Amino acid sequence: MHQRNGIRGPVRLILAVAVVAALAAQLTACSDDSSPSDTASKAASAASKAASAVSQAASAATEAGDALASATAEAGKKFDEFKNGADAKGEVKLGGDASPDSDGRVSVKVTATNPTSSAKSYVVQVDFRDQSGNLLDTTVVTVDDVAGGASKDATARSNRSLTGDVKTAVARAVRH
Repeated sequence: MHQRNGIRGPVRLILAVAVVAALAAQLTACSDDSSPSDTASKAASAASKAASAVSQAASAATEAGDALASATAEAGKKFDEFKNGADAKGEVKLGGDASPDSDGRVSVKVTATNPTSSAKSYVVQVDFRDQSGNLLDTTVVTVDDVAGGASKDATARSNRSLTGDVKTAVARAVRH
């Protein structure tokens, strides 16, 4: 389900490119100073360019979906390692707005607050979503050795470059 939602934008791009190509072909065909063979040639060229753009957009959508599936699988593997951990989602907060770095990867501060009396470590899954709530990426960060009754910070960073207004949320957290 998440993978399908994560590629909705590229599918819209494909449709937009196809519409623009069709309009370009229509406008080219309406030109008064072109011969029929010139018009046909220009329309064929526009259609070829549109097909190439659609192919590139579809390839990008597939790559984005594959990257998201890989990140989600990796997050699942890390949580599987901590079968006896306590649910600690309420003990973890994200600080400030997510911000992109020079590579376009988005980072956000993660703060784990340990309510127990002994040192604990946390495994935290952070989801990166677009304005519509579509999952763009997910990552797992470890906050090691948080002293009893204290807090400790770490940074969660997306696995790939993300664009647009990215929102972050703690998907799950385990204390062990």
